[in-house]
Amino acid sequence: MLVRDAMSTVVLTVGPAHTLRQAARLMSARRVGAAVVLDGDTGIGILTERDILNSLGRDEDPDRETAGSHTTHEVVFAAPGWTLEEAAGAMTRGGFRHLVVLDGLGPVGMVSVRDIIRCWLPAHSVAD
Repeated sequence: MLVRDAMSTVVLTVGPAHTLRQAARLMSARRVGAAVVLDGDTGIGILTERDILNSLGRDEDPDRETAGSHTTHEVVFAAPGWTLEEAAGAMTRGGFRHLVVLDGLGPVGMVSVRDIIRCWLPAHSVAD
């Protein structure tokens, strides 16, 4: 099975000036654990729930801290044609749970560990 079969094609994007609270609200409303940060200066990055949690754990103000200040820019991107095994291997090596899927120049999806597990387990084993 391929990444294109597992990925979510609805990608939450935020700008680097969004506050962490704004980003968290959007992520919560869309029920996603990561957002793509599009920055004209630094390119494509990712902001995850872990990034927000780490900021809160350092007692930083989520109304003052910006997505751009907490974005990971050293992103490993997946291609839609990767196998799920390739995606899972990249996640394991990098120690992360989300991959931005690129096709051409822009993001076309996001694949998470949960997406991969859902594809690998029989349908009757997955409880939502």
